[in-house]
Amino acid sequence: MRVMLVGGGAREHAIAEALCRGEVELYAVMGNRNPGIARLAREVRIAKETDVEKVVQAAERWRVELAVVGPEAPLCAGVADRLGEAGVPCMGPKQRLAMVEGSKSFCRWLMSSYRIPGNVSYASFTDAAEACEFIDSIEGEVAVKPAGLTGGKGVRVMGEHLKSREEAKAYAKEVIERGIGGGEVVIEEKVEGEEFTVQAFVAGGEVLPMPAVQDHKRAFEGDRGHNTGGMGSYSLASGLLPFIDASDYEFAVEIIRRTVDALRRETGEDYRGVLYGQFMKGREIKLIEFNCRFGDPEAMNVLTLLEGDFAGLCAGIAEGRLGEVDFRKLASVCKYIVPRGYGVSPAPPAEIQVDERGIAEEGAVVYYAAVDERDGRLYTTTSRSVAVVGVAESLEEAEAIAERATAHVRGEHLYHRRDIGTKELIERKLERLRKLRGE
Repeated sequence: MRVMLVGGGAREHAIAEALCRGEVELYAVMGNRNPGIARLAREVRIAKETDVEKVVQAAERWRVELAVVGPEAPLCAGVADRLGEAGVPCMGPKQRLAMVEGSKSFCRWLMSSYRIPGNVSYASFTDAAEACEFIDSIEGEVAVKPAGLTGGKGVRVMGEHLKSREEAKAYAKEVIERGIGGGEVVIEEKVEGEEFTVQAFVAGGEVLPMPAVQDHKRAFEGDRGHNTGGMGSYSLASGLLPFIDASDYEFAVEIIRRTVDALRRETGEDYRGVLYGQFMKGREIKLIEFNCRFGDPEAMNVLTLLEGDFAGLCAGIAEGRLGEVDFRKLASVCKYIVPRGYGVSPAPPAEIQVDERGIAEEGAVVYYAAVDERDGRLYTTTSRSVAVVGVAESLEEAEAIAERATAHVRGEHLYHRRDIGTKELIERKLERLRKLRGE
């Protein structure tokens, strides 16, 4: 099967590896030359992934039978719609359905209109004065969110990123006046607890959920510092997490199922792709946001564990049929190596060395992210560079494998969070959650 992959990050490298376990002839369109994907692909086109016409032209030139889209931005730009018009089935939702991520105000409205559990109190604004007046009118702390896409870095929360109500109003005003994420701001009640992710394959109105994963957005150890696109993540062999049980997981999956049904009823369209729910467990479980694609880094956890015909599953989803795959009953830990200043003021591009053999000898898997390959050398960009994933029967062993693997990525100004997946960090998280719940 001739398959085109759209995207050039570590998430897409993981997708490419999973696809190529089957009988696939891979082609790729990406904004930067990802060496891991390029090695697997028959041919690569370097192009802006949101340039829908160039993506479609590449699909037609390569005569592909299936397109798999990794990032959210091309989906929100309508790439699945145009590929469909060109006769290319796409594993990824159409534009109207992708708005469940592309517009946080639409997502909240959909949940409210269709009485989907897990929603939060919210209001959306395009007028700065009205937004500020609303913030002043409510008693508790708030989260301030650009309604549109910001690469996972736009959300600011009082008590974490915003020190006062005045700072919350100033940021809401900035979002609107500077057009951040489209210039619409969503003000939500602040929810506290521990975040977790449940991703699901979706087609034909059916849902196939994946193991739960916990991502770590904060830049520095101990969950300190600014928000990033994600510094790493872990999953357990049980498919659950230390702070969620089977009933929590099923509640999250039910929210996903009811959202899929609501999207079909609202748009008349069939959601085909991955739907990612980010949840917060505090005194109860609330939805933080939906994404219309695999998470990054969560994709590396689940796809490293996936068994079965992933390419066949994707092809079926693109045609509206949901097949089956399994996940190995193992724990996984993903750690990102990133340039200093990632997320705020990244260090200038610099050469890095990745010892793939050394990583493999540690028992880990490497996925290339936002690096540039030039003349056989690798260079950092402004975003995440390399992800390493350790897999083992226990979380402790998986974390140790991933941590040892980080030593085989070398270069100036690189760092990673050593605490992801460690017993100490998880215990601190559990203690915070117990105090919040009054246990």
